Amino acid sequence: MKKASGHMLPDRVLKWVIQSVGPDASIQSIQELHGGMSSLVHRISVGADHSEKEFVLRLFTNADWLRAEPDLALHEAESLRVASRTGVQTPHIIAFDETGIECGVPAVLMTKLEGTVELRPESMTRWVNELADALVKIHSIEADDFPWTYFTYHDIASLEIPGWSSVPDLWKSAIEILKGPRPESKECFIHRDYHPTNVLWSENTVSGVVDWVNSCKGPAGIDVGHCRVNLAMLFGIQTADLFLSAYENSAGLYYKYDPYWDILSLADIVDGPPEVYPGWPAFGVTGLTDKLIMERLDRYLISLLERI
Repeated sequence: MKKASGHMLPDRVLKWVIQSVGPDASIQSIQELHGGMSSLVHRISVGADHSEKEFVLRLFTNADWLRAEPDLALHEAESLRVASRTGVQTPHIIAFDETGIECGVPAVLMTKLEGTVELRPESMTRWVNELADALVKIHSIEADDFPWTYFTYHDIASLEIPGWSSVPDLWKSAIEILKGPRPESKECFIHRDYHPTNVLWSENTVSGVVDWVNSCKGPAGIDVGHCRVNLAMLFGIQTADLFLSAYENSAGLYYKYDPYWDILSLADIVDGPPEVYPGWPAFGVTGLTDKLIMERLDRYLISLLERI
């Protein structure tokens, strides 16, 4: 085994990586990346053809996730192929081990994109506009023949009022809305986990979007809503609203806003008391506390219900 930032990668995994890259390839370095909460993600530097290239390896090690979605490696590989048509920079698929027969667990090997996560922008307005423009490009792809379709992470019928909230009556109203009819919406290719730590930047411009394992055919409002609730937790309602305006301006007549999708996206992330996402302080955002996140989510819910 080869040691990588405190984690041991099995020799069989490294052998598969080398075989996938080329017969003359050799591993130069390995680094575990931030944010791999449901899978192990590593940056691997490989020497081949008198040059050195960097790749990203994802190992699907979460047994619960695999039981629910055993085709994760295939899913991400096919998502990357579709994502390459979006007009934003995305990783290119190099190889995938669908069943884990080569690596011991399902795995995906892809190219590494240039850029870094930026959560402290010089200009919030420009940053938000770039986030929105990139998402509009993703949604420009139709996904009629894409076999993976959108589903909620939580059963709407069994949603309960969160015990941590200071506005339980408003949560009750929100849940009743979600249990009602869904608004009509045009389906397209969606990222399904679009938020700032999955977007890379270079010179104040979006240089790429990563983490496509959840991509599917679904309503654009789910991506917009997921990004908005993340922005509300990170920076507050004003930034979340700024993103919505930027997306609407960029999408034009293509997109018709409905607060239902925002409320659904909010309910989708509530699984126990809210906590600070570990990736945020890792990328330089300080001062966030679990209590502050709870307060911001309650205020965000109030703002959504005011839009009904």
